[in-house]
Amino acid sequence: MKKAIGLLLLIVGLTLTVSAGANFRYYKADRKMTVNITADDNEFIDLKPLQNYSYLNNGKLLIDISPNNPNYPSGGGVGMSHNSTYVFEEVFEVSNELWENSKGDFPICVTISVPTNSGVEVFAGTYYNNGTASIANPGTQIQFVVQHGTPVKVGLVFNNTCESFGMHQVNMDIQAQKCP
Repeated sequence: MKKAIGLLLLIVGLTLTVSAGANFRYYKADRKMTVNITADDNEFIDLKPLQNYSYLNNGKLLIDISPNNPNYPSGGGVGMSHNSTYVFEEVFEVSNELWENSKGDFPICVTISVPTNSGVEVFAGTYYNNGTASIANPGTQIQFVVQHGTPVKVGLVFNNTCESFGMHQVNMDIQAQKCP
């Protein structure tokens, strides 16, 4: 009988010890996540071309300052000049169409990057304001917030100083996420 009571007390003691000092360390569950990848012209975070040299091709935003551009006027030049700098305002805009106002506004934080030493810089807003440089500081990486229903216009600076003749291609990386 003493052994049975001792064993029962041992089990009760272990149960109290384990339950009182237990830390939750691991839980495994299967969850589903759905993400729909869509073309630039059909997404919640929309990239809309604003100039003839920016356009959508198979749902992708392209900036093409060459005779290969389908909007290229016949009889024009064939590109940009050597040893020159061009500033193009309002090349495209980024809009935030996440949800409707009835569900609340969700601002998005956007980061646009181009490779360093590519001769290309990006900026948001107006580059020149009444003939003087604006607050929009161009760079190889910019960040800005896009509110629902208030698109942000993006421009580009092309510095062709010491660039060789011919076609040059630069990839632009655009990332958007919910602002913290």
